[in-house]
Amino acid sequence: MANLKEVRTRIASVSSTQQITSAMKMVSAAKFRRAQNAIVGMRPYAAQLQEIIADIDTGDGVQTPYHSVRPVHTVVLVVVTSNKGLCGAFNSNVLKQAQQRIDHWRGQPEVTIRVVAIGKKASEMLVRQKDLQVSSHDALLDNSDFDAVATLADSLMDDFAAQRIDRVEIIYNQFKNSLSQVLTCDQWLPVENGKVHVKGEKSNNDYIFEPSKEEIMREMIPLTLRSTFYRVVLDSLAAEHGARMTAMQKATDNATELLKDLRLNYNKARQAAITNEIIEIVSGSEALKG
Repeated sequence: MANLKEVRTRIASVSSTQQITSAMKMVSAAKFRRAQNAIVGMRPYAAQLQEIIADIDTGDGVQTPYHSVRPVHTVVLVVVTSNKGLCGAFNSNVLKQAQQRIDHWRGQPEVTIRVVAIGKKASEMLVRQKDLQVSSHDALLDNSDFDAVATLADSLMDDFAAQRIDRVEIIYNQFKNSLSQVLTCDQWLPVENGKVHVKGEKSNNDYIFEPSKEEIMREMIPLTLRSTFYRVVLDSLAAEHGARMTAMQKATDNATELLKDLRLNYNKARQAAITNEIIEIVSGSEALKG
């Protein structure tokens, strides 16, 4: 009977876990829908800004302080993870990529590495490395407010324009769908010169500029950089909730399968115990008759 009691305890434990993971999946599904709507609505705007900037910049030689390419003495790695776990390999993949970039820049002579951690998982992991300057901005993920994200972006842009930093890279999970994310490492600063379009051809968009191209670039480049930074945060949030929803679904399915096995084992053990009791009763009865 001790074996039966142990199996009953395990069944109760797994059943409780199944209820928790199912509830967490429903919560993540609701958050995922909101985050997905936000990033889907943001992408066309950000993409159009990038296209306009590329059209203006390609072949025109228009430069801003954010285009300045110089020897790298200070690099900033913006690492975007989540504040919570239980989302599969979402955080570990980003942290592995971040560590690879850290190791890469450590191999460069006279390069100082600064880390801007967005998400508690990145903060907790990277702050342990004593030679890194880590600043945490975990609150940005709580409400994904554009003004708060733009404030951080402006701070980095000001440091770059003042030549206090020479390069900024962003490491994050780009949202693809609820089942998959694309691990991405992008150069945010300096701004790359105008990019050519499909098959190396330039866009045929014919713009009339008022005022001059230089003035438009001075206004649009900071706007584009802020929108890109905000899009990265939205991408990561959508990818996080999708990963957590998928992880909780798998956990619920595994709990269901485990419950089936446990109940089968319980019934087998119970049947064996009943059979043994019947055998003992019959044996005792036959012994009395003898």
